[in-house]
Amino acid sequence: MEKPPLEKIFGPTGWLARHHPRFEYRPGQLEMAENVESALENGQHLIVEAGTGTGKTLAYLAPLIRSGQRVVISTGTKNLQEQLFYKDIPFLKKLFPRLRATLMKGRQNYLCRQKLYDLEKQPVLNGLEEVSLYSQLREWETRTETGDRVELKNLPDTSELWSRIDARRETCTGQKCKQFERCFITWMHQRAAESNLIIVNHHLFFADLALKETDFASLLPDYSAVVFDEAHEIEDVATQYFGLKISNYKIEELARDTEATLKIKGLDSAEVFGAVRELRRRADLFFELFPATEGRSNFDNRASFLEVNRGTYSALVNALVRIETELLRVKDRPEEINNLARRAEETRQALETILESRDRNYVYWWERRGRGIFLEASPIDVSPILREKLFGQVRTVILTSATLSVLNRFDFVKRRLGVEMAREKILQSHFDFGRQALLYTPIHLPDPREPEYSSRAASEVIALLKITRGRAFVLFTSYQQMRAVYERVRAHTRYPLILQGTAPRTALLDKFRSTPHAVLFATSSFWQGVDVQGQQLSAVIIDRLPFAVPTDPVVAARIRQINEDGGNAFTEYQIPEAVIALKQGFGRLIRSENDRGVLAILDRRMVQKQYGRIFFGSLPSYRCTQRLEEVDAFMQECL
Repeated sequence: MEKPPLEKIFGPTGWLARHHPRFEYRPGQLEMAENVESALENGQHLIVEAGTGTGKTLAYLAPLIRSGQRVVISTGTKNLQEQLFYKDIPFLKKLFPRLRATLMKGRQNYLCRQKLYDLEKQPVLNGLEEVSLYSQLREWETRTETGDRVELKNLPDTSELWSRIDARRETCTGQKCKQFERCFITWMHQRAAESNLIIVNHHLFFADLALKETDFASLLPDYSAVVFDEAHEIEDVATQYFGLKISNYKIEELARDTEATLKIKGLDSAEVFGAVRELRRRADLFFELFPATEGRSNFDNRASFLEVNRGTYSALVNALVRIETELLRVKDRPEEINNLARRAEETRQALETILESRDRNYVYWWERRGRGIFLEASPIDVSPILREKLFGQVRTVILTSATLSVLNRFDFVKRRLGVEMAREKILQSHFDFGRQALLYTPIHLPDPREPEYSSRAASEVIALLKITRGRAFVLFTSYQQMRAVYERVRAHTRYPLILQGTAPRTALLDKFRSTPHAVLFATSSFWQGVDVQGQQLSAVIIDRLPFAVPTDPVVAARIRQINEDGGNAFTEYQIPEAVIALKQGFGRLIRSENDRGVLAILDRRMVQKQYGRIFFGSLPSYRCTQRLEEVDAFMQECL
């Protein structure tokens, strides 16, 4: 039976016009839906940039459902996952009543029933507060249908108890578990196998894709198409999951899980307990070798590091071998013990690869975050991996975002992700940016790399906030610069200032939305996925062009590789990446047809450097000025 044209859904008098309370006809939305449907029917890949306000979510959902194929939708955040599953899909069920969809998150978000039951038998709960929380979890376990921790509104993000009862892969015994048939992961997998749409996030998708190289079963059932929403993020996420990581936390988790498993299973093995004590001691000595400086550092000096510290390193390797050996000597050992032995082997192999591998396709680095020390090996270029394992295996891959093109071309994203053949479409936003927004690029400020920049930029921010009456995001490329400007501005403005780091991200946004004339000072995590409509946000001020830090180990390795291969990393990688980041930051301001405001970039390089034209040419057609008086006049029109 032939499908009715998509105009019957998206057209001026279509189904959406009759059923959606805030519908407005958008030609771009219909065009995107037609392109998605064609890609699905013809087994093609598709890259589509859909400007803010296009309505891209419904534009891909409807043709996905009509296709009858099983499709994975991968989003940038859990929040967007939940919006799709709890808002957009229930709405479309009115049109497609037979639609079945499943929301899938990482295993650590779900309760393991067997672990919960095992804890009940052992005195391993810490304090009255944990005993009370355990009682609440036992009661919740009897009535929850998903086992998703998001249902537990009072469970702290940092709960140690949850980390002992979640369903992460490292501690799962699979079909050998007594609770396998009642397992929340089993149920989720069954629901997914019966669904048309499977909603995941990028982290889960690429963790699962990387797992397909191993002996572990994929969490996702077979699918014929995948849609990446916020596709500009997937290079970094794929880099994370196709690399290797080890940390002092990971080794401590292995030690802690080993002790807890022996106690819960009633196994009194002095040899294993001795091996755990030795592992802890050797790990402490090894990780103490790394400086106390916070941040990321290149690990190019691994050979000299090993030359000096070979004994400490070898002792840690031997401690991991010992714990694996002792675990495998346990008589009548349950599957949980085999799991622990496998984890010890995987940890040792990862440690040896990160410290000793000479694979030139990887960059080796370490990072200190608080008490955590993380050693990593990351692929410098994920395009060959994605070309083989994603674009070469899946019939249709759709990449969409409001920010994928540079100078109206997709060359950069195609090169970075390994896309060889794809249909391409750019759909302009229906917002009138020339009327709604003014782009201010002052040239009287010093270069952002000069010492006096912070104080001069702070003065400019103060002047802009006076004009906009607060109501602004002030976004930075570094925490240090954010704090420096914040301290200077705080002493010279009466508007309520909110600083990133003083509360959780959602709490900061809620406070910003509810506080008249508020100003939020923030860094890169607020450049995307944030939606504040109306006059409450009337300005987005960005301190400098968002070039990635060239000393970051992964960025430095990519720059070096491109240059060594005869390319120009600045024009082929650094500028395009910064353009997409800037488009994301500016995308916070105009979120509806009624929004108006000022976009300010306090970096004179945008105007004075030749490459500035690439930034201007990639942004929407804003009105532009270099004069503060014109900003004042524009804001007077808006008020």
